[in-house]
Amino acid sequence: MLAQWNAGSLSAVLDVLLSPGIWLGAAAGGAFGAALGALPAFIFTGFLVIAGVFGGDAASGAGVGVGFGPVFGPHISFAGGAAAAAYAAKNGAMESGFDYHNAKDIGFALGSRPDILAVGAGFGVFGILLEQTLRNLAIPTDPIAFTVVASALVHRLVFGYSVIGNVSSKASGYFDMGPFEREEMRESGEVPGDGDKEGSDRLAVEPWLPNMYKWSHVAAIGAVAGLAASYAAIQTGNVFLGFGISAATLLFLNLGVDRIPVTHHMTLPGATAWAAFTGAGFSPAIGLVAGAVFGLLGAVIGEAFQRVFYAHGDTHVDPPAAAIFITSSILAVLAILGVLGSIWVPGT
Repeated sequence: MLAQWNAGSLSAVLDVLLSPGIWLGAAAGGAFGAALGALPAFIFTGFLVIAGVFGGDAASGAGVGVGFGPVFGPHISFAGGAAAAAYAAKNGAMESGFDYHNAKDIGFALGSRPDILAVGAGFGVFGILLEQTLRNLAIPTDPIAFTVVASALVHRLVFGYSVIGNVSSKASGYFDMGPFEREEMRESGEVPGDGDKEGSDRLAVEPWLPNMYKWSHVAAIGAVAGLAASYAAIQTGNVFLGFGISAATLLFLNLGVDRIPVTHHMTLPGATAWAAFTGAGFSPAIGLVAGAVFGLLGAVIGEAFQRVFYAHGDTHVDPPAAAIFITSSILAVLAILGVLGSIWVPGT
């Protein structure tokens, strides 16, 4: 790894920092995410990735660059939309009727108010700078997913929210979902209203997906999604198709269809694991098993992350992004060590 931290890499980072074109594109993408809402913007990313899979070189993954690029990439448009929601809710400009704190309502379009668009644009620029720095320094993780999480923690800090969140007195700890199951509310004054609901009007615990938080359910859908994405990778030679389909299916979630699972943090690790194992000489069958295992791992990591950072917090910090950067880091390290084949992660 240290060999890749060379003058060429640092020069590439400086090229990004000094490129007005990429800044302007990222600013527009962040504002786009604010206007549409983070979730609709991410759904749009999913459709672009699907189109890119079939429009580019399947073996190399070329063609998906628009979906992951400096305008529509999740680190730009989704992260910008999430930051804009945090800002709008803090300033009483987002009465969406969401059951949780309005800052968590990433499906709500924020429209054309200039200050809200400016927040999205600012975080879009932050997203491209951090992602490109990680990529050009060949840090062995998914730079896009890492940036989505980092951006969310930064927007909490910038807008005065608790960075981790405050555990309600009704819960025994971060992992306790019992208060949600019992429909218990927070105590009056337990958390500030932040221009939104008062503390006593909020559930004591607010799980990211109310229909998908039990460990057995999360593990089951994770294994299935990882296996399906791995087989799709066999059929197309491209590990990103499952991710694109997972993101696109969130259209139904955004439209209010009940019990739609969120699976992109299962499909991408699953398909990537398939590529890493088969690239190291393991049979396709072993690769499929590895895909199911890493799909399950991504699901469980995402659930653990939401219980710490989302369920007790006031804004959206993305559990799938956390699961993707953690699982991609594991696979990248194994690839660097020569245990598995190289993957799309920088440095491998």
